[in-house]
Amino acid sequence: MTDWIEHFRAAACGLTIAHVWRGHGSALFIELGALTPTTRRDGSPGEPRGEISLMVEWSWRIEDGQSIAYGSWSDEDLWPPAFARLVGRTVEELSTFGRPPEVLLSLGSDLRVASFMTAEGDPAWALSDRRGSRTITVCCRAGMIRVE
Repeated sequence: MTDWIEHFRAAACGLTIAHVWRGHGSALFIELGALTPTTRRDGSPGEPRGEISLMVEWSWRIEDGQSIAYGSWSDEDLWPPAFARLVGRTVEELSTFGRPPEVLLSLGSDLRVASFMTAEGDPAWALSDRRGSRTITVCCRAGMIRVE
């Protein structure tokens, strides 16, 4: 059996956050490494995708030192500067914590991004690796890390 978190930890550590963007609602997308342009179905440019991506659909937070600096429940006007603060940072560690597993992305300068589900069910995060001929995506389903 493949240890998928170790796979993504090894792939992400040392990469730089190249792009951070907001999806539908409070969905957070963090793109690592070299970016590839995308096109929407209507032909307009989409958000670029990184070699490695972290998506947290909802209930996320950005920690700074010993406090929560921003989160999915923060005033949405604070999100753009929060996202800009992440761009250019290097990933020092990628890990999971808790049961069911949440994801934690540790950056330089004591910044961390964490999923943190606050409703019933599974945490709503996914990691995608686009470096090969096919994308590998893992997430939490039924309390366990699964390949989609």
